[in-house]
Amino acid sequence: MGSTGDYQLLCLENPLLDIQAEDDETLLSKYGLKPNDAILAEENHMPLYADILSRKHALIAGGAAQNTARGAQYILPPSTVLYIGCVGQDDYAAQLRSACAAAGLRVEYRVDDTQPTGRCGVLINGSNRSLCTHLAAANEYKLEHLQSPEIWPLVEKAQFYYVGGFHLTVCVPAVMALAKEAAAKPDKTFIMNLSAPFIPQFFKQQLDETSPYWDYVIGNETEALAWAEAQGGEIKGKGIAEIATYMAGLKKANEARKRVVVITQGTDPTVVAVQGEGKPREYPVRTIAKEEIYDTNGAGDAFAGGFVAGIVEGKALEESVDMGQWLARLSIKELGPQYVLLKPPAKANTLLQRLFPTQRFPHPPVPTSDLVLLQVSFPQTNIFQSVIILPA
Repeated sequence: MGSTGDYQLLCLENPLLDIQAEDDETLLSKYGLKPNDAILAEENHMPLYADILSRKHALIAGGAAQNTARGAQYILPPSTVLYIGCVGQDDYAAQLRSACAAAGLRVEYRVDDTQPTGRCGVLINGSNRSLCTHLAAANEYKLEHLQSPEIWPLVEKAQFYYVGGFHLTVCVPAVMALAKEAAAKPDKTFIMNLSAPFIPQFFKQQLDETSPYWDYVIGNETEALAWAEAQGGEIKGKGIAEIATYMAGLKKANEARKRVVVITQGTDPTVVAVQGEGKPREYPVRTIAKEEIYDTNGAGDAFAGGFVAGIVEGKALEESVDMGQWLARLSIKELGPQYVLLKPPAKANTLLQRLFPTQRFPHPPVPTSDLVLLQVSFPQTNIFQSVIILPA
């Protein structure tokens, strides 16, 4: 089944404005932050945001699932992806709306009158990134908004629900409402992202409550290890392949669909376990030259965006993983979780589909003068990206 638009994919989590800057460990040391971590801000972290703003910085539309939603919409047909969360009534919220509109992403924010829009301080140190999040308004999302007459019909219309684990710190009832809606309907799919190690560590009960409803669960190796450590018992201390297989075999509310577990490992192979299959599959990651890497912040969100886009389009697991890796590769060449915001001329896209009917072309061409530069993925060959130039 391919995507037909019409907001088939609904994403829920915490919309944030990323305040991002490079750091020589000065701020990491000052605020006791680890070089490669994601935490919720405490009182002692509040001056961090002013410190970042006082140096050369970038403001980027963020929030993990919002990054994923923008990534999925980047690949999918217009009007396919809808994002829900809570913001304040301020300039930061206006910037988020503008960035999402430019990406073609529909947002249906709950607006809180008492809290400012959430923000995430992002410190870049080499290939490491440290995230410190002040949820603020994002922490004020309510089930009543999801179930309102304006929003719930959109929930009923969507066929795929994607929820970032960070939302388990905010509104578990909203997460469970989507999970149960998916489990009750044969044509709906529930996708969960582990999001960060502290979610299974400190929000274990909330995460465990959602696990019977996972049709797909996505995470990285650090998050998977943290999940296994928190679970304890026989899975504690096991390797990634065993953890993925164990997760896939957990009790499931809707037994008509097999659970799929996807664990990324940076440059090591992506591990995919399917319920009942036994040994998990591994998909190698295509290498990228070190000099091409600009910023790894949001690479996992981008992978999820590409992978979920493949699932929405009805692609096989292998191709969906390839789409995730492709979008992550594209993302790390940009500052923060961003994607080129130019859509392909219809003429060029139509010609390409006629020339290569069995290939996919998720990357929008970049117009240059009267030409179009297009990067293409050929999953079944050794060529990952080719460049084709066509008249615009």
